Amino acid sequence: MRPAPRSRAQRLRDTLHRLEHDVDAWVATADPGSGVPHLVPLSFLWDGETLLLATPGSSPTGRNLRASGTARLGIGPTRDVVLVEGTVTALAPAELPEETADAFAAKTGFDPRRESEPYLYFRVRPLRVRAWREANELKGRELLRDGAWATG
Repeated sequence: MRPAPRSRAQRLRDTLHRLEHDVDAWVATADPGSGVPHLVPLSFLWDGETLLLATPGSSPTGRNLRASGTARLGIGPTRDVVLVEGTVTALAPAELPEETADAFAAKTGFDPRRESEPYLYFRVRPLRVRAWREANELKGRELLRDGAWATG
């Protein structure tokens, strides 16, 4: 039996909990020249406003993020998904405050500063967030639009 749809308030609480506690996301980018899509799992840190990712600057994901300045992330399982679309800013490790890099390493169990290959950090500022579990939650799935959280 399918559970009843959550209220918008509950869905927002669940989404914020997922952003705070989940570690990994599927990150979708596209090559700006060819349009070829690229999808990879990356760990993230949510700071209450943005998601922080890290990947080698020379990787397809790193190149696509820098070139397009946009990304889409899928967080959670299929039947409790959060989709985030946002703008992206690339940061060299030296540009990131040390306490932020330490928090990323602590949450994800991975410290890009310790890798021999040059990594970049990518800050994703959500412009749109949608969340749903089942078809009965498709209505009202948009929780953030144009960077503003929905109310009511």
